[in-house]
Amino acid sequence: MLRVAEAVDRITGDVSALDTEHVPLLDAMGRVLAEDARAPYTLPACNNSAMDGYAVRATELAGASAGAPRAFHVVETVSAGQFPTRAITTGEATRIMTGAPLPMGADCVVRVEDTDGGVDAVRAFNDRDAGKNVRARGEDFREGDVVLAAGQPLGAAQVGILASLGQATVRVHRAPRVAILGSGDELVDLDEFDRVVAGERIVASNSYTLHALVRAAGGVPVPMGNARDTPHAMRDIFTRAIEAKPDLIVSSAGISVGEFDYTRDALGALGAELKFWKVRMRPGAPVGFGVVAGIPWIGLPGNPVSAMVTFELFVRPAILRMLGHARLHRRPVAVTLEEPVQIGAGLTHFLRAVVTARPDGELTARLTGPQGSGILTSMARANALLVVPEDQPRHEAGSRLSALLLTPSADLAETFAL
Repeated sequence: MLRVAEAVDRITGDVSALDTEHVPLLDAMGRVLAEDARAPYTLPACNNSAMDGYAVRATELAGASAGAPRAFHVVETVSAGQFPTRAITTGEATRIMTGAPLPMGADCVVRVEDTDGGVDAVRAFNDRDAGKNVRARGEDFREGDVVLAAGQPLGAAQVGILASLGQATVRVHRAPRVAILGSGDELVDLDEFDRVVAGERIVASNSYTLHALVRAAGGVPVPMGNARDTPHAMRDIFTRAIEAKPDLIVSSAGISVGEFDYTRDALGALGAELKFWKVRMRPGAPVGFGVVAGIPWIGLPGNPVSAMVTFELFVRPAILRMLGHARLHRRPVAVTLEEPVQIGAGLTHFLRAVVTARPDGELTARLTGPQGSGILTSMARANALLVVPEDQPRHEAGSRLSALLLTPSADLAETFAL
C-alpha cells in the first residue's frame, strides 16, 4: 500500500490543467486565468483627490493650527467626474471631492473636517494633510502593465480588476467534467425513499455528496447513476461514463476485495491501466487510480465517510490541478487536543473533528464522536480532519497534532478581537 503523500503525488502528477475557454466575466469567479491581463490605460489617469476637502499647496498649509489657521481663496468647486478649469496659485484652493482630478499647482488635499467648510474662502486649522491625500497617477496600474498574470485564481478583487481593464470576457482554464458513478444492489435514489423507510434499501447518498463536492471544488458533475453488483452492470456503467467524454471519472464502492466488488475486473475488461489500488490510511484504504480510455479514474470506497475523506485528499487536488491551480492542498494547521485520542491499526488516520479558534488565536480540536466510516452525520458535524500518524497511536489531551480545515467556520471565532 502507498502512503498518503505518495498516492497524492501519483494522482496530481498524472493530471494537468485543461485547455482554455472564454467565459463571461461574471462567470469567472473561482476559475484560473489562462493568459496575462494587461492594462490598456493608466489608472488613475491623473493625480486625484483621496478626500473630500480643499486642494492646496503643502508649503502654504504647513504650520496651520487652531490658533493660527491658514486662509485660502476658493477658486472653484470640482466634483468627481469633473475637471478643474484652472491651476491654483499662491493663497488659492480648489474645493474638491473624492476622486476628482487635482488642479495644477496643488500637491495635497486638506480634509474638510480640518477647515471651516467655506465655499468662497476657507480656513484650515490643521497641517496634518500637508503632502497627503493625493492618489498619484498610475498608482494602481499603468498602460501595458501585466496587472494579473496567467495562473492567477480569480476571486472578487480579481473580477473587479478585470472589469477595470475592460474585459467583459476572460480566458480561463476549462472546468473539468467529472463523471460520478457508484454501485450496490442495496442503493436506491430518492424516488424510492419508501423502500428506505421500510428498511429494504439505503439511499445512494454518495451520489449526492460527491456531486456537491465536485461542484464545491469547481468541477462540473456528470451523474451516471449506480450499477447493480454484477460484472456486466459494472462494465456497462463504466462504458457509459467513457462515452460521456468526461475529464475525470470518479467511482465509489466496488473497489475492495469482496465477492461482489467488480470494479477492477470491469476496468481491466476495458483496457484500463491501473496505477495503484490501496493507500495506508483509515478511513478509506481501498482507493484506486488509473487511466481508462485516456481518462483519469479515481476509485473511492463505498462507505460515505470514507468516500468524502478520500475525495478531499485525492479527487479535490486533481480537480484543482485541472482548473489550472498551482496550490492544490489544504494547509495543515497545528491544533491542541481537548481530549485523548487513540487509534488502532498502524495506518494514518483522518478523524472527524471540530476545530475551535480561541480568543487568543489558539486552535483546539475534539472529535465529533464515534468514528465509524458509515456515520455520515459525524462528517456533517466536522469542520476539520484530525491527522493521527500511524507510528503514534495515542495522544493525550493537551497534545499537539495537525488538522486539515475543511470549512471556513473552522478558522472563525465567535467574537471579533484584534
